[in-house]
Amino acid sequence: MPNHNSPNWTYSVPAALLLMAPFDILASLAMDIYLPVVPAMPGILGTTPAVIQLSLSLYMIVLGVGQIVFGPVSDRIGRRPVLLGGALLFAAASLMIAATSTAPVFLALRLLQAIGASAALVATFATVRDVYAERPEGVTIYGLFSAMLAFVPALGPIAGALVAGQYGWRAIFITLGLLAIGATAHALARWPETRPVRIDRHRPAFAPILRNGAFWTYTLGFSAAMGTFFVFFSTAPRVLIDRAGYSEFAFSLIFATAAAVMIVTTRFAKRLVPHWGVAGSLARGMTLLMVGAVLLVIGQSFGVPSFSTFVAPMWVIAVGIVLTGSVTANGALEAFGHVAGTAVALYFCVQSLIVGVLGTLAVVLLGGDTAYPLAGYSSTMAVVTLAALGLLKRQRAARA
Repeated sequence: MPNHNSPNWTYSVPAALLLMAPFDILASLAMDIYLPVVPAMPGILGTTPAVIQLSLSLYMIVLGVGQIVFGPVSDRIGRRPVLLGGALLFAAASLMIAATSTAPVFLALRLLQAIGASAALVATFATVRDVYAERPEGVTIYGLFSAMLAFVPALGPIAGALVAGQYGWRAIFITLGLLAIGATAHALARWPETRPVRIDRHRPAFAPILRNGAFWTYTLGFSAAMGTFFVFFSTAPRVLIDRAGYSEFAFSLIFATAAAVMIVTTRFAKRLVPHWGVAGSLARGMTLLMVGAVLLVIGQSFGVPSFSTFVAPMWVIAVGIVLTGSVTANGALEAFGHVAGTAVALYFCVQSLIVGVLGTLAVVLLGGDTAYPLAGYSSTMAVVTLAALGLLKRQRAARA
């Protein structure tokens, strides 16, 4: 189906992914690849662990909140300049981090790195919305993005440890900078402008978006899916290494199986989602999150921490995450194609705040070395999302 707003976007799905995915991956990789050297950074920079932790926390906050700025900007001036400008800022900040030796400069450059990542990320997803909102390929692209981001937390720290062990911590940021330069050069030559011609260029459309029931319903679903993986990422090392006794290498392989399940599921989502519809796919995704949560509670209550009691239930949840992530963007942004950049910004910002606050509270309050945080977060958010979906259906039926 042609895209009348973006007549120059004629790429196949593999070509489009090759063009867009690096920006999605780099935004997350800048967080995860750095984790292995975090314990050594206070001594290297002559500062405290609290300051280094701040470099992690601020990166996450700016990555989400910064999109509130860059979404409306991309609606006004276009996706391409926001993407290229953000990617170049990310690359420059990464390379400058590799040259710094003081904590204040390091922290400031991490903030610039997050600002660049935020701009590139929102421009990427706004482009996906521009081009694929009414095309079946959109399901595949959103699902593959979700699956790719599952691999980053699994493989990023391993890559960071290997690079730092061989070449030193500065090589981590040089690697990020060079990867960003390569992705930017590719985009400079091949990324056309996709912003719709008719668009509100005068003011951000925050209020109409935040009053929209579909936006909140599907953003809650996205928060349920992404937050569940966040809690899994946060608790898995303590459950599988500290309590189940797996080695770090064995843990990395076991952890990656959840991402593999997501990749496999993505191959089937394109056929299942059109049959079930957007609302039906979200409902099934939330149901699988609840089924996985029940299995986790059973394993925690009657078994010992192991692959079968912790990881196997996560496979069920992983299928639900892909089904959910394949439809939530289109469901949340359906009514806002004319201000897709602003809507995407709010979509990711709200999701990041929900995941950051509720996911962290689940880990802290329910015992980070047990399956309860994962079961508690996934089941609670699934129930809330299904309730919102039911209310949305009733409202639409009343208006029909």
